[in-house]
Amino acid sequence: MRAESTVEGLMGPLELLFTGTIWAEGPVWVPSSQTVRWSDIPNNRILEFEPSTGQTREYATGVEFTNGRTLDADGSVVQCSHGRRRVERDRDGVVTAVVDSFEGRRLNSPNDVVVARDGTVWFTDPPYGILPGTNEGHEGEQEYGACYVFRCGPGGEDLTPVVTDMVHPNGLAFSPDESLLYVADTAGLRHDVPFRIAVYDVVGGSCRNGRTFVELDDAHPSDGFRVDVEGRVWTSAGPSVRVYAPDGALLAETELPETVSNVCFGGPDGHELYITATTSLYRLRTTTRDAAQASRVG
Repeated sequence: MRAESTVEGLMGPLELLFTGTIWAEGPVWVPSSQTVRWSDIPNNRILEFEPSTGQTREYATGVEFTNGRTLDADGSVVQCSHGRRRVERDRDGVVTAVVDSFEGRRLNSPNDVVVARDGTVWFTDPPYGILPGTNEGHEGEQEYGACYVFRCGPGGEDLTPVVTDMVHPNGLAFSPDESLLYVADTAGLRHDVPFRIAVYDVVGGSCRNGRTFVELDDAHPSDGFRVDVEGRVWTSAGPSVRVYAPDGALLAETELPETVSNVCFGGPDGHELYITATTSLYRLRTTTRDAAQASRVG
């Protein structure tokens, strides 16, 4: 399937690559295998799409409801596990814990994660995998009594809250120079707060001066996003992908036939945007690439 999108020249036509998930999330481009890896959270499996063949396979099953993931500098995949209530590392199929507790209490259900150039791991910890009736984890308690954004060392050492003023922090990404951290709050009307992406100054490993980057309406909340080499934010926004300039101006938007959860850049040259959206995986050709990926290859 191809659908035309008119988005100021930043994106090409939309392609449907795969369908068959319940809630697709957490895409990442894996250079070593030249594949896109993502989660089908309620079905408790991880999928991989291989562009060279157009084929999708089950990478792993019984994965304890993994969600967001990112690539580490060594090529391993750092991912969030709702079921194990931890951040973990997948290195060639061997999965080990990075961190699962804060001050002796279990984390909520880590949701999305980024790795900074210095190797530190930054992740969000909302409660979606432990809420009553969840099909994305196991019901449980918020043991430390809040929902934070955390930073820790590559092995989980020195776990530190860096954002404590959001209700349900979700997607996150750094600006190209890592001087800014963008974080989505998806608590919304249930908690009488606006859907928004906030931005924080990153100073000495901590976050300061939090303010709203963009506020979104109830039909277009932001979940996951990436930042390109020009500092533009490419975000899910309900049934669409939006591109915001560094000053918060809306530059482009393309509609999809279902709710978008997250995006990642990939492909051999990094210019393809892969989109997870409810039941499906989509792709757009773009004129840019991911800032974090570009920093690793120069």
